[in-house]
Amino acid sequence: MGKKIAIVGAGAAGMSAAHALSAAGDSTFSVTVIERANCCGGMATSEKIDSQKFGAEFVNDGVQGASPQFANTYALFDLLGFKASEVELQVSFGRDKEEDFWSNVFPSNVIDKYSDDIKRFGWVLKVIKRMEPLFGLIPVDVMLSMFRFSPGFGDVIVYPLVALFMGTGQQTPYVSSVILERLFLDPSMKLFDYSPDSFLASIPPMRAFPKLSDVYAEWKTRLEDSGVTFALETQVLSVERNKSGVTILTQNVKNSNTLHEGEILGDNLEMHFDEIILACDADTALKILGKDATFLERKVLGNVKYLYDVSITHSDQEYMEKYYQLKFQEDLFSSKRKEDPKAQQSKEFAKRNFKPLYFIRSYPADKRKIEMSFDLTNYQPQFGDKSDKPHVYQTIFLDKDDSSYLWTESEIRPESIILKKWWKQQSHRWQHYGGTVPWMMWINGKNHTYYCGAWTILNMHEIAIASGFAVAYQMGADYPFKDNDEARRMFALVLGVSHGTRMRGEDRKGFFA
Repeated sequence: MGKKIAIVGAGAAGMSAAHALSAAGDSTFSVTVIERANCCGGMATSEKIDSQKFGAEFVNDGVQGASPQFANTYALFDLLGFKASEVELQVSFGRDKEEDFWSNVFPSNVIDKYSDDIKRFGWVLKVIKRMEPLFGLIPVDVMLSMFRFSPGFGDVIVYPLVALFMGTGQQTPYVSSVILERLFLDPSMKLFDYSPDSFLASIPPMRAFPKLSDVYAEWKTRLEDSGVTFALETQVLSVERNKSGVTILTQNVKNSNTLHEGEILGDNLEMHFDEIILACDADTALKILGKDATFLERKVLGNVKYLYDVSITHSDQEYMEKYYQLKFQEDLFSSKRKEDPKAQQSKEFAKRNFKPLYFIRSYPADKRKIEMSFDLTNYQPQFGDKSDKPHVYQTIFLDKDDSSYLWTESEIRPESIILKKWWKQQSHRWQHYGGTVPWMMWINGKNHTYYCGAWTILNMHEIAIASGFAVAYQMGADYPFKDNDEARRMFALVLGVSHGTRMRGEDRKGFFA
């Protein structure tokens, strides 16, 4: 039997680490995955809905999809026999045609209103790119002030865009400026091309994920066939580390979730391993380590801030129409571009095809705080063309502790609510990129302990997967997609940032990857 490895967490990061380690064979690694929930997947969950009423049997409710650049994610889907579906990424921001409505489908009066800011924005992106180490520690709101952008440009254009696609929520004004730059310029993360005329240059392709509960169930089955042991409905109470390895104290639980520790079943169990991979969130890792945590682990992990959001999956059309623009209307189109052939072409397209997937609005009482919604019927392929069925939406109310006084959750008709679920989300404030991200390499691999998860860099499914692969790679496993240039680029980035190293010489095609 090979080196005994415990992986705490069966989300994307933990499953990826188990995948790479198990591929080396049980004579190299003996892997046990410990997960508090009763299934694998972490935030990547699927829930049943009324197929007769809505025209589909399920929704993916935690992770909807991603950009085509998420090469590790799609390579895994292919390996497991699943395919993502391509959709057009249409967005609808705000509702008031003069104050806050804009879209990437056609130009609006709001885009014209901020035309000077938009033109200057392209130059600023290049400055941030050239000086990334500096701007990594400068929050977006400070950067916008430095370059004298108008306040409305941040509130109406920049903050909503970054919040929606980078998952930064109410913390967007305080996140690193580099996140904003990478949304447009990083080949592994970008979603949009910048346009000096319309801010967003096009309707880019997006990919909707397959049924994620099936993906993770199949993944678990294959890992078990490769010798991986799963301990579901099991939580780690404590860890003790010494020169010979790691001792873990566990207990069985059921019905655990974000806000509920779960019901305890049976006696505690002690297990011994050579190494431990903490593929859980940072404060759970810190709680597990307890007094055994080193000074640096307490500083790095303790610096990660978490917020609590609630998502409501519903079919309340009236609520959506009250707060968002769901359909194209003539008066939403730019009044200054009636003679512009390209703009007119986008207008004609919108008349026939305006079907936003993403919506976002700012609260009138505090325009820096936002609410997000998705049209799951437009987004997820299992619905097909169900124009005769009620649409299924998901509305996310962000940051309970700081923003719940603004929430309009009570306005959603109770009879329209399909599902309500709480989520624990990391904050992407600039302090994360000063006090956690660059320090991960100094705690990874120390004291028989490794860390992986999207929180180590940025809240993306792709980064979670790459981080799991990176941990396994550091332990001696192979990277499974080294012949995929796009996947390897993201993997090399995560490996460098979180472990301070390059890919092995035989795996590289260039200096880093």
